[in-house]
Amino acid sequence: MSSFANIFLNFIQEYKEAYSKKELTYENSFLGDVHKIKDKLLNERFLPSLELKQVLDKQIRRCMYPMEVAIVGQFSSGKSTFLNALLSKDILPIGITPVTSKVNFINYGAEYKLKITYNSGGQEFYPIESISQFTDQRVSYIDDIKYLTIYAPLEILKDISFVDTPGLNSQSQSDTQTTKNVLKDVGGIIWLSMIDNAGKLSEQEILDEYMPSFQTKSLCVLNQKDKFTPEQVETTKEYIQEKFSKYFSQVSAISAKMALDARALEKHILIENSLDKVIKDFTLNLKENFNAQSLNFFEKNFGAFKEEIKSIQSKDITKNKALIKESNIQEVLDFINNIMQPNATVAKENAIKNDLTNICNILYTEYETMLGVYDSLIFVLQNAKEPIEKSFQNINRLYSTQLLDVFNSLEEILQEIASQIYTNITIQKIKKYQTSQSAFLKQEKIQKIEFESFFIDTDAVLKNLFYDDEKIAKMIKRSMKNLTLIESKISNSLENIYEQTHTQVSQWKAHYLLIKKSRAIGSDLEFSNIRRFASQTYESILEDFHICILADISHLKRENAYFNATLSYSNQQKVLSCMLHFEEQIKQSEELHAKNPSQFTIQKPREDEILEKLKENFSFLKVEEFLSIHRNYLFKILKKSQANYLQINEEKIKFLLECKEPYLKKISILQEISETFI
Repeated sequence: MSSFANIFLNFIQEYKEAYSKKELTYENSFLGDVHKIKDKLLNERFLPSLELKQVLDKQIRRCMYPMEVAIVGQFSSGKSTFLNALLSKDILPIGITPVTSKVNFINYGAEYKLKITYNSGGQEFYPIESISQFTDQRVSYIDDIKYLTIYAPLEILKDISFVDTPGLNSQSQSDTQTTKNVLKDVGGIIWLSMIDNAGKLSEQEILDEYMPSFQTKSLCVLNQKDKFTPEQVETTKEYIQEKFSKYFSQVSAISAKMALDARALEKHILIENSLDKVIKDFTLNLKENFNAQSLNFFEKNFGAFKEEIKSIQSKDITKNKALIKESNIQEVLDFINNIMQPNATVAKENAIKNDLTNICNILYTEYETMLGVYDSLIFVLQNAKEPIEKSFQNINRLYSTQLLDVFNSLEEILQEIASQIYTNITIQKIKKYQTSQSAFLKQEKIQKIEFESFFIDTDAVLKNLFYDDEKIAKMIKRSMKNLTLIESKISNSLENIYEQTHTQVSQWKAHYLLIKKSRAIGSDLEFSNIRRFASQTYESILEDFHICILADISHLKRENAYFNATLSYSNQQKVLSCMLHFEEQIKQSEELHAKNPSQFTIQKPREDEILEKLKENFSFLKVEEFLSIHRNYLFKILKKSQANYLQINEEKIKFLLECKEPYLKKISILQEISETFI
């Protein structure tokens, strides 16, 4: 095989690899299913919006993120202390004032850091130690902050994310509403109450307002149990379990302070804190000894670190374990791991399925709106059929009568000409000399014959009809003027048929010219295409109707112009020709009468004969066909025009039905996608 062939085959292979459509594969899991749905909904056929992508990305994140547990309660109920106890680290600031004024999302991260998300959408990162300046509602710039996200490299956060919320009895109504919104999406809720405040009226009012719908995923934690005797704690628990059973699945009494104190002394926590400290010291010393050739500068610090680790590992933690047990914090962790998490996983999947179904339904509804745009225009055109037919029929009925009046006026003109010719037929004496042969002498003899005949005074006729007052020309002009006026009215009536269509379509256009998506995830490009279609209705819909009517008006004008020219041309010659015809007849009858007076008489032309000859000369059969009979020229033009106009109407309806097809296909695909969740 030649080198060129190899190059060509390699090119083909590379082209196939680069441009051939590859089938996507998805992992066999709920996350894989959601990825598949996302890719289907973001297919370019749907011209997806940025908002849709963001919403679907959020669903992916919901699948991947750990379960969220919200810590809820009145302010100063010890939420921050409790969370610090769960995390075994003093991350959240603690104070007697309501310091947590914004929602704090506590997520797993490779290192400790704080992310501030502002109402404007901007984000900033800070060291975890600076959190207090962003959580105290007493500072002025706190209103610009939307929420905080705390990242920490803690094992518990790999499976659970916590949401620290403002107190539900906060003075800020927006903070209270924010907490209420958060509760809708979390997988579990821990209601924290001071044990000596539990069950009071103020607390019950808050629970009645916010907590009735969360019973299956809620835990009530009574804090500061160390202030009461075991008997008092048990009595309080039983009271709360009975009184608030509709709000909580379980009631647990704990001491967050005892748990925090004990867990802070656990070996792994002490080792972690020691490691954090030595890393910070090393970083600081490295900056100060940047040009050092060895690590001797840190040898002493590292030695101290190793000794500290040995000391921690040799510590007796029996008291710590007892303190943790007494704090009862493990009961809370067990509830989270054994009750909340399994239920939350199912609930989260069902919630995501419902959200994806709602997304499909929203997109479905948006496409139905787009279909409605085309359907409403189809409705306009379908309802226009009968009025169009009636309009053409009315034109024919109204103006055919007027055309008949023009025909009658032309017939009256010919009647007037015939009458003038007949009136100017006079009697004259005719002398004729003819040769005859005598039988006796066999000689020719000239004989004089006298008789009365008829004479058409051509000069008088022409004078009366054409010369003196141009009587006939004026009468014909008057008829032609009437015909031109009728033509103008017919043209206007035809234009009105188009204007009716134009008005109806323009009213439709005005309604949809600024149409926008009703939901944020709808496609901007799809609705932009709808607006573009509405703006171009003349080119796509009206132009053919307009061209049809203009062509019919042009045809009407040509027919009238031809008829006008024919009727106005050489009228005097046509009349003169008629008179010459009858003069020739008279002359022929004179010849016959002269030869045989007893057998042949000289006939005077009758007025009706003159009229018929005039009609022949004026091609009056064509005039009659053009103006008077049922299927006159107007009827023929209107019949063809109506057929063409209605045919265009049908073609436009068919065109609009074809425009709907892509949207119907997309709706069908959305239904198929949605059915995967049923």
